[in-house]
Amino acid sequence: MRLSAPKQITWIVAIVLGVLGLLGSLITIPVVSGLAFWLVFLGFLLLAVATFIDGL
Repeated sequence: MRLSAPKQITWIVAIVLGVLGLLGSLITIPVVSGLAFWLVFLGFLLLAVATFIDGL
């Protein structure tokens, strides 16, 4: 199995999701706070999938 680095836009989207999730868990943001765990989870999942799939 060959791993590849994710594209820059994929990396930025994953970081934004993670930061939103982190902020949602630390401070109360109406929509984001309820989804904080899932936002962080999706950010990490996106990075993991992008590492396995070439060109993502």
